[in-house]
Amino acid sequence: MRRNEVWGWLVVGLVLAGLAIPWFLWGSATVVAGLPVWLWWHVGWMGLASLVFWLFAQRAWGIGIESAGSDGDSSGSRGVGPESAHETGPGGDTP
Repeated sequence: MRRNEVWGWLVVGLVLAGLAIPWFLWGSATVVAGLPVWLWWHVGWMGLASLVFWLFAQRAWGIGIESAGSDGDSSGSRGVGPESAHETGPGGDTP
């Protein structure tokens, strides 16, 4: 299941990167609401890319990089965020 998720996110990333440049709008002089249609494409693409990145950060951050913990959670045993900062004390981890 984890391998399919890695490949799924890889495909999503490649599609988003491929659609970043509107190849099919090159040479188009169409104007909508005073702006070229290719500029509207970029506005929509940035909105979509930000939503996809937010979803990736919530669901799959570290996938393919971090090893799975004993319970199958990719976060391992270390907490992230201000609530876990008190666990290591000031100055971070000890060597």
